[in-house]
Amino acid sequence: MAKKILITGTNSGFGRMFADTLLKNGHTVIAAMRDVEGRNAKPASELRAAGAHVVEIDVTDEASVEAGVAAGIEAAGGLDVLINNAGFGVVGLQETFTTDDWQRVFDVNVFGVQRMTRAALPAMRAQGSGLVMFVSSLLGRFVLPFLGPYNSSKWALEAMAENYRVELSALGIETAIVEPGAFGTGFLDGLMEPSDTDRVAQMGPYGMAPAQFVTGFEQHLAGEEAPSPQMVADATAALVDTPAGERPFRTTVDGLGMNGFIDPLNAAGDQATRGIYEAFEMSDMLKLKTPEASS
Repeated sequence: MAKKILITGTNSGFGRMFADTLLKNGHTVIAAMRDVEGRNAKPASELRAAGAHVVEIDVTDEASVEAGVAAGIEAAGGLDVLINNAGFGVVGLQETFTTDDWQRVFDVNVFGVQRMTRAALPAMRAQGSGLVMFVSSLLGRFVLPFLGPYNSSKWALEAMAENYRVELSALGIETAIVEPGAFGTGFLDGLMEPSDTDRVAQMGPYGMAPAQFVTGFEQHLAGEEAPSPQMVADATAALVDTPAGERPFRTTVDGLGMNGFIDPLNAAGDQATRGIYEAFEMSDMLKLKTPEASS
């Protein structure tokens, strides 16, 4: 059944792929991005031509979020799915990122997600159903060096999604996390570097290690054997099409084999969560309340 879907960060990368794929699958797409009349005018025009409702949303601005979500819901005639995709990464030694740098990352990757989710939930609660999806990362489950603030933001995002899972289940609203691995989407082109350049200089040759790390990743992802990022769009579309109550809470998508290590970790975490909730007689909070289950 066709759904009304709002996606953030649709000007490029995974967000654009999600929008294109879901439009092709017959869904109604509300494509959110910043600066639709300026630097993102081209992708905005292309998405409109493909049939999407384009809305301007800056996830770091409360008023922009509230107005954009409202405009999207009005244009589409409702909202069934929110895909929290907007985000960006960093590269540098963790010590060299200032507090302001950290706040900038969290303002998009964490607080922006909370703003969007809060703005979308009243419409879902009113209809007693909905799906909130969080685009996380395998780096929300383990860390790689030189990506410190990004790693931390994705770990925080995972906890946010876990809380929403248990608090929204009784309202008929489902939560799902998508955890992509490394893909060549242009993500590496927009990495934020640390502001404290004096601290970087103090590191001597070690201060160059983050740049070398990213160069190696770029070369690997540009090779002929590099995994296609369409894998992530297809997995996300499959979650949208899966009936309520049957969706996995976490879905890993990776072409480099890292998910082989993360899937057992996710399974163990889920088993521990279920055991704790059973011990506290809260197991029902891990089950989605659907009209079928209520009848």
